[in-house]
Amino acid sequence: MTVDQELVSAAVELVEVRLPGQPWAGAAAMRLSDGSIVTSTAPSVPNLSVEICHETGALCEAYKVNKPVRDSVCVVRSDQGGRFWILTPCGVCQERLFAYGPAIQVGVPSPEDPEHWQSMRLDEVQPYWWSKVFQSDETDA
Repeated sequence: MTVDQELVSAAVELVEVRLPGQPWAGAAAMRLSDGSIVTSTAPSVPNLSVEICHETGALCEAYKVNKPVRDSVCVVRSDQGGRFWILTPCGVCQERLFAYGPAIQVGVPSPEDPEHWQSMRLDEVQPYWWSKVFQSDETDA
């Protein structure tokens, strides 16, 4: 599948319900192999060096129910009128998502406007993934 409005809306809804009115609030949504959607957000902590990504909880939920992740998107409400922007998965989240294969679709912001997105395969976002040097030609990664 691809990142679509249903997935983006699930992440936005979590922000609006869990963190109403808070600027720079974010959340993630992931579609699992059975079509279900899991969402998560990052808790605020006093020591910023131990913060986690918005995607972490959804990844843990997917692992808990033993369902592979198919699609993933992260959104953040900006301080510019409460508009939602799409964020490309950070390097750590890309590493975590690669556990489910290079074909996972992730949301990336449009270069012209971060409120709009496109769906890309993880290996398109990270074409030089470090683990490729260890892969044989027969693998999908």
